[in-house]
Amino acid sequence: MDYMEYLKAFVLGGALCVIGQILIDKTKLTPARILVAYVIAGVILGGCGVYEKLVDWGGAGATVPLTGFGYNLAKGVKQAVQENGILGALTGGFEAAAGGIAAAVLFGFLAAVVFKPRDKS
Repeated sequence: MDYMEYLKAFVLGGALCVIGQILIDKTKLTPARILVAYVIAGVILGGCGVYEKLVDWGGAGATVPLTGFGYNLAKGVKQAVQENGILGALTGGFEAAAGGIAAAVLFGFLAAVVFKPRDKS
């Protein structure tokens, strides 16, 4: 086991969380807007090739947060455009993110079935 990989992932993921917390505390941005900004930042940095360097260095610390989701979308679009031409710009993001989205929906459904959600009041 290489413990340096774990440390790098922890540092990078923690830094992304710290940035998000600072944005929540010091700005009037809502958490939802910050999350959307993280996805957009991941797409932009992924499209420019910058985020791939973060993924190479920090591993899961870069791919698990929402910026990693945006990076995954950009990577999927790039790959699909190379394979299918301009039509890939419309389908690549869906193909790249389908597994993660399907897992989120499935596990959300299973949690709702097991834990019987109800109103807070």
